[in-house]
Amino acid sequence: MKMHKLLLLAVACTWALGAAAQWQWIDKDGRKVFSDRPPPSDIPVKSILKQPGGSAAVRIAPDAGAAASGADDAAPATAAKAPTKPASAGKDKELEEKKAQAEAAEAAKKKAEEEKLARAKAENCARARRAKADLEMGRPTMQVNAQGERVFMDEASRNAEIKRASEIMATDCAR
Repeated sequence: MKMHKLLLLAVACTWALGAAAQWQWIDKDGRKVFSDRPPPSDIPVKSILKQPGGSAAVRIAPDAGAAASGADDAAPATAAKAPTKPASAGKDKELEEKKAQAEAAEAAKKKAEEEKLARAKAENCARARRAKADLEMGRPTMQVNAQGERVFMDEASRNAEIKRASEIMATDCAR
């Protein structure tokens, strides 16, 4: 029974670790804000009190202490500016990379579709050329009618098929 209580206590303590990953800053109205997201870009770096992760947090000295140690406050503020800019630039880079990857994938997909269409046109062209050549030879050719019976082509249907093959060649064959 005691083991269960200890386990429950350990789990409860680990839940509190999630609260440590929060941002703290003072907004433009002077209120302290707590969030799991970074502050908006209009919040100056000197107003950020705490950052999650191992990065150095910027501490704002009270107004009385600010007058006494003016030189000491400049160093943490500049130290905090350096990590903040690359973090936001890193997010922008990631966004740009994802955008570029999506565009590249879309271009590759479009190119694959164009290649597939080009192959289909080339195949249709070759088929139409063979059919036209066979029809122009003049030898008797059979075709299946609506009832599924094989019948020999007459001259009118032969000319219609030659015309259809010529139209296919005009649209699908690259010159």
